[in-house]
Amino acid sequence: MGPKPTTEMPKTPIAGVRHLITIGSGKGGVGKTTVSVNLALALKAMGRSVGLLDADVYGPNVPRMMGTQQSPQANRDQIRPIEQYGLKLMSMGFLNPGDRPVIWRGPMLHSIMQQFVRNVDWGELDYLLVDLPPGTGDVSLSLAQSTPITGAIVVTTPSEVSLEDGRKAVMMFRQLRVELLGMVENMSYLIAPQSGERIDVFGQGGGERTAREMDVPFLGELPLVPEIRQGGDSGRPVALFGESSNLAKPFFQLAARVEERVIEAAQKTGPTIAVEE
Repeated sequence: MGPKPTTEMPKTPIAGVRHLITIGSGKGGVGKTTVSVNLALALKAMGRSVGLLDADVYGPNVPRMMGTQQSPQANRDQIRPIEQYGLKLMSMGFLNPGDRPVIWRGPMLHSIMQQFVRNVDWGELDYLLVDLPPGTGDVSLSLAQSTPITGAIVVTTPSEVSLEDGRKAVMMFRQLRVELLGMVENMSYLIAPQSGERIDVFGQGGGERTAREMDVPFLGELPLVPEIRQGGDSGRPVALFGESSNLAKPFFQLAARVEERVIEAAQKTGPTIAVEE
């Protein structure tokens, strides 16, 4: 007799959240949190209600990039998320501020992720974006096995090293049966300030080529711009400048493409929750 077929564990939706979107990469250093923060702010500026969950327990950067170090408060048996720039936020960085490291094994990661998902009062959200830690480890597995995910975004750079790990992230989401909303290429090019010349610092076209080869939608290129880095370091992300800003426009274009893909994904699987009429 062959092995018995495996059965999936039941997945429990997050109360009030229409669409859960995970943002991952196969490696660190590709600007995944920068993309997550500015995408969330662009969606908010487009009139959507948005939350951002920083799931990178070991290296939480959302508090700095969002310019707040508040401490969450309890509301009966739930935690009130931090609110900044109209977004609802939760991060290990709010609970463990400063430079103290978190040294946990897999079961503790699963436990804190479930608390962040289930015990935070997210309210009514159109989107809850989850900024995953780098790689293909415990946090991604825990979330995918316990919670219905509308879709995933993979962030890469044009370099072959980054693309190699980005392909692993795509395969991880496929193995977890998570819809791929698409791949976005960050730090695609630099515009020289004096000449206006485009400089392909990390290579050219790798993200689009890889997306095509893996049959994944390509969501676009994001430039390598000093002001984007400065915005994250100072807690004033460039998406706050609005769609008319040349610095922010690529993130608004990304947000529009993501919404298109969410609609397509939801037609396949339905929304993350059954919203009351």
